Amino acid sequence: MRLGVLDVGSNTVHFLVVDAHPGAAPLPAYSHKAELRLAELLDARGAIREDGIHRLIDHIASSLRVAEDKGVVDLLPFATSAVREAVNGEAVLQRVKEETGVELQVLSGQDEARLTFLAVRRWFGWSSGRLLDLDIGGGSLEIACGIDEQPDAAFSLPLGAGRLTAAMLPDDRPDPEAVRELRRHIRAQIATVVGEISRLGPLDHAVATSKTFKQLARMTGAAPTEAGARVPRKLSRSGLAAWVPRLSTMTPAERAKIPGVSEGRSRQLLAGALVADAAMDLFGLDELDICPWALREGIILRRLDSMEGTGSR
Repeated sequence: MRLGVLDVGSNTVHFLVVDAHPGAAPLPAYSHKAELRLAELLDARGAIREDGIHRLIDHIASSLRVAEDKGVVDLLPFATSAVREAVNGEAVLQRVKEETGVELQVLSGQDEARLTFLAVRRWFGWSSGRLLDLDIGGGSLEIACGIDEQPDAAFSLPLGAGRLTAAMLPDDRPDPEAVRELRRHIRAQIATVVGEISRLGPLDHAVATSKTFKQLARMTGAAPTEAGARVPRKLSRSGLAAWVPRLSTMTPAERAKIPGVSEGRSRQLLAGALVADAAMDLFGLDELDICPWALREGIILRRLDSMEGTGSR
């Protein structure tokens, strides 16, 4: 069957069309996305601004037209931290429903972590043993760890690259003291959950998901996207640590010239690098494997699991 996954994230609103059925890997068929960066389109009260709401509704409406054109029979719409934490989040959801007919499911941070973990487990399999997954979004950092398909521990911290950039690194050329303060803030937040993960036992496999980690890996020498999803990619702590001081002296325009870094995310790259560096350091990780599957795939896999045994195709 053909599914449409509508992912209203903190950075990107992404409509992904996939061909899927139980027992098989979902195959991407078409992608329609826009970098709205809702986590940065907030007013002083923490509400999503009217221009952001209009852009969101317009993109959802265009996604519905794509769904019709591409023969989508089941729509899976969800929203993450930008809508979840906005003070006008409920009003935004109601506007979306009234103007498009789409009822967005708002995921909790723990749900995000659990569903992403499911996708990572399916990608790497049981041979990974005790698995740790890190995911840096626009609004939050998700951390999940366990030996099964459901993690034994799942956390969501307010350490998204977009959120941190807007709040603490607003200038094109970051102030060194602001960078140091952000570094301290990030490490203090991550340190609150390190003990919970350590109590689960030694890790067998550490993995990273999300566009931020993919760009950091590409920046430090991983294969480009064009090489294909199945090409192994890694992010080393040593390679990342060497880049962090350089990123802190660069403007967004200068970062956008780094291979693999998109112009739309170049402003957030330093904050994302600081989060990744802190997580790898505090969890004692020398390297991370980059997983091409993440939250969207987790949503699809959960939907397929619910269909198992029904004969649906």
